[in-house]
Amino acid sequence: MFRYALLRPLLFSLPPEAAHDLTIATLARAGRLTGLCCWKAKGKPVEVMGLTFPNPVGLAAGLDKNGEAINGLGALGFGFIEIGTVTPRPQPGNSKPRMFRLPQAHAIINRMGFNNDGVAAVVENVKHSNYKGILGINIGKNADTSIERANDDYLACLSAVYPHASYVAVNISSPNTKNLRDLQGADALDVLLSVLKKRQDELAQMHGRYVPIALKIAPDLEAVQITAISDLLRRHRMDAVIATNTTLDRDRVAHLRHGQEAGGLSGVPVRNKSNNVIRQLKAELKDEVPIIGVGGIFSGKDAQEKIAAGAKLVQLYTGLIYRGPGLVKECVKALNGQSHG
Repeated sequence: MFRYALLRPLLFSLPPEAAHDLTIATLARAGRLTGLCCWKAKGKPVEVMGLTFPNPVGLAAGLDKNGEAINGLGALGFGFIEIGTVTPRPQPGNSKPRMFRLPQAHAIINRMGFNNDGVAAVVENVKHSNYKGILGINIGKNADTSIERANDDYLACLSAVYPHASYVAVNISSPNTKNLRDLQGADALDVLLSVLKKRQDELAQMHGRYVPIALKIAPDLEAVQITAISDLLRRHRMDAVIATNTTLDRDRVAHLRHGQEAGGLSGVPVRNKSNNVIRQLKAELKDEVPIIGVGGIFSGKDAQEKIAAGAKLVQLYTGLIYRGPGLVKECVKALNGQSHG
């Protein structure tokens, strides 16, 4: 997109988090304007999790943590938007600087640490938005909640966001909250999924509508771990799995400036790792649980590769920062004629 090509040098001249905050503020203001005119993605609708997505290209969690810019983001042509990660109580996240660009690798490292205004504030933002599309809300635990009490935080968030979400994503795979990825272990995950599904059933009765739950996992899992997670996803009748979050692997960027910074690496370096996880999930799950593919999508071809690997839907984040909104249109067009999964 020509306009973004002009804007990007300005954004990239700012520190990454400052550029991010400016972008969200601009989208939030734009979303409040009447008659906001942006290209609307049409695409081909796809049925996933019992929901009809206008097209299979969504926004990944992390860009709009507090749901401040839902209207503006909704005008960019996405088939769905995922906000968060949100925690029960507000928290500032990790100390700054905590986000780093690696332009040579088309990548970003972040260690934000679930900085957000808390679930009550995020729910208010959602209630005041005019977005009518599919909205996912990504939930996590507070940094000062012990791992032994993590389930309480997830249940609190699930209860709070349930009436306002099209689906809920459960983030147990961020590398930036201490011990969080321990929840991907079979025993801990078995307990978490059990209590989540129980609460989901209770909330469905209470609100008279069923809101699907997706589990977001890491790209740094061994094959045996993916098998164990797949078994649990099937056993607990999870509605979807999101593959994948950011990686701790630095093999492809260790030689670059900022390449050794702590945090999760996103962008092109995670693409193949994400695709490999999707392929194994597809082989294990055999369409019993749909897969949402995310990680390193920078072109329509990359989106097609995610679908070919086994995903039903895809999500963008880092590619959007480097390529701009034109990437949404490109991916939708690329997937128009492609069978899903």
